[in-house]
Amino acid sequence: MPDHYYTNEPTAAHDRKTWETTLRGQSFRFTSDAGVFAKGGVDFGSRTLIEAMDIPKEAQVLDVGCGYGPIGLAAARLASQGHVTMIDVNGRAVELARENAAANRISNVTVLQSDLFAALGDREFDVVLTNPPIRAGKETVHAIFEGAHARLKSGGALWIVIQKKQGAPSAKQKLETLFSQVEEVTKDKGYRIYKAVK
Repeated sequence: MPDHYYTNEPTAAHDRKTWETTLRGQSFRFTSDAGVFAKGGVDFGSRTLIEAMDIPKEAQVLDVGCGYGPIGLAAARLASQGHVTMIDVNGRAVELARENAAANRISNVTVLQSDLFAALGDREFDVVLTNPPIRAGKETVHAIFEGAHARLKSGGALWIVIQKKQGAPSAKQKLETLFSQVEEVTKDKGYRIYKAVK
């Protein structure tokens, strides 16, 4: 059975690819690999989230399920006086995210291998970002929402991207049980961007 991108240590043979792209008007160079989500380029959902997210300059930001790093590294450029913590269960993704941070000369990031929020202790954040691993199942996705709520400061926001056909309506219902305010910020090609404020 092939690995999922939410496997701790993928065994898929390496197939590294490097490309350049523009996110929020800034140039980035990314390398990805087999066994990691969206290895051939920045996926449409992540790109939609990156273009929509509102990141204050001094924000403490958490990127959950960072993969090779496009969302968190774009956020780090926006939070130029803040810091971004990027977590993923996938060891290969974590190594790539570190490599991509260095390649793009982004130093205000910390990348940790973490099963959900385990590696974070009791740290709190102003913003949590996630393109959740839908294939890991609803239980995991809901655990991300719950963990994000627990780790957000009062007034902080969770930003998520989710496809309508992959459960956006039920995700929104779950968010509404946790957060005082849930807003659909934008939608594009079946993708929904939700902002949930604590």
